[in-house]
Amino acid sequence: MSCIITLLSDFGSQDGYVGAMKGVILQINPRVLPVDISHEIEAHDIMAGALVLASAYAYFPPGTIHVAVVDPGVGGQRRPIIVETSRACFVGPDNGIFTLIYEREKVIKTIAIENPGFMAPSVSRTFHGRDIFAPAAAHLSLGVPVGDFGPPVQKTEVLNVPQPRLAGETAEGEVIHVDRFGNLITNISADLFTGFVGKGLEAIRLGGQEVAGPYESYEEACEGELFAIFGSTGLLEISKKRNSAHKTQSLGRGTTVRVTRSPQGETKP
Repeated sequence: MSCIITLLSDFGSQDGYVGAMKGVILQINPRVLPVDISHEIEAHDIMAGALVLASAYAYFPPGTIHVAVVDPGVGGQRRPIIVETSRACFVGPDNGIFTLIYEREKVIKTIAIENPGFMAPSVSRTFHGRDIFAPAAAHLSLGVPVGDFGPPVQKTEVLNVPQPRLAGETAEGEVIHVDRFGNLITNISADLFTGFVGKGLEAIRLGGQEVAGPYESYEEACEGELFAIFGSTGLLEISKKRNSAHKTQSLGRGTTVRVTRSPQGETKP
């Protein structure tokens, strides 16, 4: 049985951790196709892992198995789980990394991985990616039913993902992710922005500083200009033309972004 297994982690590429996971997978199912989403998540940053996973998983074919390992609690009380949805299966720690999956997909069942027959013979206390998650994903790719891995889980951990707040003529959001280009990605969606502002945009402010836009493309911005644009995730981003908004402004996740609309419904000249 051929299948795609994606891998996302905070392991980086310097060490052999990712290679070891792929080796385990391929020993169990040599016909599987391992695909990397990212291994450059900031160490221990579960929120960043959840956001990057959510930005990519939907572009894979139905039936894909997604392994996500950003796991600062490895070896502790958190459970290893499989989340089966109508679209795909997700394998990883029950620490909130699948929060956005729960919001966007119909969950059929969630199972705790407890059956030692689908783990490494000896399970390390520090590398469940290799010894629990990779073997589970590989066995899933061979058609092993999700229920064979362990008992059902009734309640899973979720992250507190910040939501925009609307008050009067202001929509207040915040930066929730910084990508490798230094773009500051907010939690304000294009739909929320359009529905709130209509044709009456007054200003967009990042941490109190007014920014230009929103523009339709990066090329519209002047050199070095700080501006807003809706990125590929459908969220409002604050960027700097051919530079890093994150580094040049010394701002990052948690920075307030305010969108103000005109009470008269007219766009500011």
